[in-house]
Amino acid sequence: MPVLGNPKNFSAPKGSFFDTLADLDSWTDNEIYDNILPFTPRARGDEQRGKLLICHDYKGGYTESPYALSYTFNFWSSCEVFVYFSHHRVTIPPPGWINASHRQGVKMLGTLIFEGGGEQDCLRLLVGQLPKSRTGPVSRPQTTTSLPISPHYARVLADLAKQRGFDGYLLNFECPLAGGLEQTRALAGWITLLRSELRERVGAHTEVSWYDSVVINGQLAWQDRLNSYNLPFFLSSSSFFSNYTWRSHYPLLTAQYFLSLDPALTGDGDLSPHIDRKKLQDLYIGVDVWGRGSHGNGGFGSFRAISHIAPSSLGLSVALFGQAWTWESEQDKPGWDWDAWWAYERKLWTGKADSSEEITVPNMTLKNGEAPCEPGVHDVFTPLVSHFERVPPPDPKFLPFHTTFSPGAGKSWFVKGEQVFHRAEGWTDVDKQTSLGDLMWPKPAVDWDGEAMDPEGLVLPETRSQIFMNDAWNGGSSLRVGLRFVATHSENAAFRSIWLPVQSLTVTPERLYEASVVYKLESEAPGVDMDIALSMKTSLNSPSQPRPEFKISSSESSDLGRGWTSIKLQFSLPSLPSLLPEPSSIGLVITLLVADTTQPLEFGLLLGQLNVYPSLPPDIPPHVSSILWADFQSAEEKPGSSSSNDTSLGVLSWEVAASFPPFRPAQISSPDDPIQAWPGQPSAEVWFPKLLYSNIYMLEFREDGTPGDVDNAIWIGTSGCDYEGMRNRFTVEKDIDLSASVRGNRGAGRVGSGKTRFYVQGVTDEGEVIDWTRCAFVDA
Repeated sequence: MPVLGNPKNFSAPKGSFFDTLADLDSWTDNEIYDNILPFTPRARGDEQRGKLLICHDYKGGYTESPYALSYTFNFWSSCEVFVYFSHHRVTIPPPGWINASHRQGVKMLGTLIFEGGGEQDCLRLLVGQLPKSRTGPVSRPQTTTSLPISPHYARVLADLAKQRGFDGYLLNFECPLAGGLEQTRALAGWITLLRSELRERVGAHTEVSWYDSVVINGQLAWQDRLNSYNLPFFLSSSSFFSNYTWRSHYPLLTAQYFLSLDPALTGDGDLSPHIDRKKLQDLYIGVDVWGRGSHGNGGFGSFRAISHIAPSSLGLSVALFGQAWTWESEQDKPGWDWDAWWAYERKLWTGKADSSEEITVPNMTLKNGEAPCEPGVHDVFTPLVSHFERVPPPDPKFLPFHTTFSPGAGKSWFVKGEQVFHRAEGWTDVDKQTSLGDLMWPKPAVDWDGEAMDPEGLVLPETRSQIFMNDAWNGGSSLRVGLRFVATHSENAAFRSIWLPVQSLTVTPERLYEASVVYKLESEAPGVDMDIALSMKTSLNSPSQPRPEFKISSSESSDLGRGWTSIKLQFSLPSLPSLLPEPSSIGLVITLLVADTTQPLEFGLLLGQLNVYPSLPPDIPPHVSSILWADFQSAEEKPGSSSSNDTSLGVLSWEVAASFPPFRPAQISSPDDPIQAWPGQPSAEVWFPKLLYSNIYMLEFREDGTPGDVDNAIWIGTSGCDYEGMRNRFTVEKDIDLSASVRGNRGAGRVGSGKTRFYVQGVTDEGEVIDWTRCAFVDA
């Protein structure tokens, strides 16, 4: 959350994680985190292809300070499951990370871990919470049974996942179990209880992944593959996450072992309907990006390990551990900054943007007795995304698509093109992360567009893409696109039209959608008439089934000021043989009329915002969003607060509302008229406004007791803090660094010495910044 606060005050709030099961038992925080996006599944095209799990172990966890630039993950279209990892007993993913993953249709898991010294808690996990009263069995059992298994912690962990909004757990048992076979058998049974409780409370999509560590006799013995020593834990779980130190032939051994299993064990058949079906894709083979014993030595050699796992051919999945290596391994080197990191990160994931870039692959080392890899298996570097299916975000029919091309970090904050905040050290708020345009990297892939032009003899322009933090429409960044046409004497060059795909999407045929883009031309190209249009295209293209065309119902362009332009359109995809969602892409059609083609042509534009959402039927009146009221509760008024140690001044809260435009009532002549008095609304999920976040401003009253104009108010932050997870709430700090405010550069100061007015300005999930006439203030 880019906020004008005091960097020294940052620390992960209490309850962000638990270090023991006893701490978990004392958890009494029943406040629902209501600003968490629910998980919305997305449509995968190739179910036989292996998937990607990211295990995010970054500096111990919970270190993403809002007062500095930090690592963020941005390649969600290749990822299926994301694990927020730390070495606390129970790791709870921060709300911002959950929102970032759910916005892209990716599952977010926490971690339950037992390391050295955790043996007692391992036993407690199974037998549950112990009573405080004197109790015991009525009589001694006549037969010997296993260790009793209590569902207590399965229920508590499921309740925790439901309350905090995440989708399951990675189970990491890295300490020996003294109870041997009896305890491990009970553990496998307990895992099925956890999955059952999660399904009941969170949903059928939940995931419980078992990390390859403890084996069936209770010993800590990493197998580096699936075999009979760890099979029972996999069968009880949703998926399996192997250790990283495997030899090159182990992935194939894992696949062969799995395929040799009785279908009655894996649920593959009608004889075992009570067993959840297991597939090869549920086996995630570990790859450590830090290279600790991992085939290929990690880093830019990680592709070597993935080539043996072979997601696209063999069908096994990949568990990539410690992908923030790109940040942690480079951050102390001379000349390093965010742009240098992004270039490094982008090369690892998407490859070179041009031939001049260099990629250094670490030397290959083999383990003792390991056979050399066959020539051609992994001789040439391949970017990570090339191994996995690109999966678009959820259908906007179910979850409106919104992006400001934000990596979840920046140096400034913009509201409708106006810079209201700047801090050289930057900020990080993963909650504000949106897609970077998954079709724009490593560089935009343009093509000729339209039947009216003849591309013979023409060369497509050179392209480049960049995350640009110096100018934006809303948020902290925009997507900078550069195009360069070479000089030509071709007769066809005077008229050129290109297709610039920006983002992959999945849409439902016969459904009406609305889309909008906000862009800015960086400079005018002399002697060139340019037209920019927003368009949709399907990805389906085969000889037997030609690519269907989207129907564009309407399109309009508006000047937004400060050089920004908005294009809005309505579109639908005609009926297809299948009514399943169709993979598509949204982008720009750029048409040029050039007076002098013998000179090279170069220009750039900024993409500030892109939105796609379902359109209401024509007979449904549009609603008008507003902030109904705002309230302020001072820290002294909060129950149990102590003004001496409370760093906050108080808490702002507000309510969002919707109104209908005027209408002409229907003429009803009798009680039996089969008409309704006014146009009806569909379900509230479709029409009622939802806020992405709210901008918060403050304005101190003048000496004459008046507050002045809202245009002079100082932006102090946004709602949706990465660790707060609460809807329509903002904590006002006592010490605010006003020097970072672009409005009224006043230096560090203390807020609240006099009467202050706070303004709440909502931003809807359709990208609309609510007009001041429909926003609210509160005086404190």
